[in-house]
Formats: sequence, C-alpha cells, structure tokens
Amino acid sequence: MSKVEIDALTAEFFGAFDNRGGASADVARIRRLMVPGGVIVKTGPEFTVYTVDEFIAPRELLLAGGRLTDFCEWETSERTEIAGDVASRFGEYRKSGILDGEPFEGVGTKTIQFVRTPEGWRIAAFAWHDRV
Repeated sequence: MSKVEIDALTAEFFGAFDNRGGASADVARIRRLMVPGGVIVKTGPEFTVYTVDEFIAPRELLLAGGRLTDFCEWETSERTEIAGDVASRFGEYRKSGILDGEPFEGVGTKTIQFVRTPEGWRIAAFAWHDRV
C-alpha cells in the first residue's frame, strides 16, 4: 500500500502547479503535502535552498499573475525505494506551458524524500535539476 500512497502523493505534488485551461494552480497545497520545516533545493543555474513558504510565494505569483499559463509538469519515469517509514523517489519529468507569451517545454530530474507520519506519508524534502 505504501507505494500506491507515495504515487498518489507525488501526483498531487505535480498537480499543484497545473493551470491548464484557465484553471487556478494550487501551489499552497505543498504546505499540506510536506512536513513542517521541509527543505526544497534547486540545483541550478543558481543553487538555491528554500523553505516551503519561500518556494510557494513566487510560484503562486507566476502561475496566478498571467506570466505562466497552460502550465503542467508530469513524471515520465521513476524509481521508488521504501524502507519502513522512509522512502526515496528519483524521477524524470517533463513540463510545458506558455511563459510571457512564448510556448516552452523542458525536462529535468527530481528527487523526493518521504516520511510516514501519524497523518500518512508526507514529503520531507525535494530537489530538482532542470536540463532544458
């Protein structure tokens, strides 16, 4: 059952950024998906470490402010290892949207660390690297 729960949590995570067809992205749901004090890391081009709120705020503006529309990202492959109440997922993803009026697509890698809490599986940390 753990893998099914982690798959669902991961899908909900990716879905938080989706604003296709004029829908509102729900980036704030990341707060519910992560443990308090969770860590988020972007590897480049500028290495950045975020708190959950530092990560959410600019993405809410970008996705709700009209600069980034018809955006979505999705996993294309993944490898998940579960050991008791901890799990690690390493996956490839694609993304597409319209940024400042110009269509774009990209690919990258994300790693997500999960922990089982009394409320169920949550994300403790994630990091990503965009390749395009």
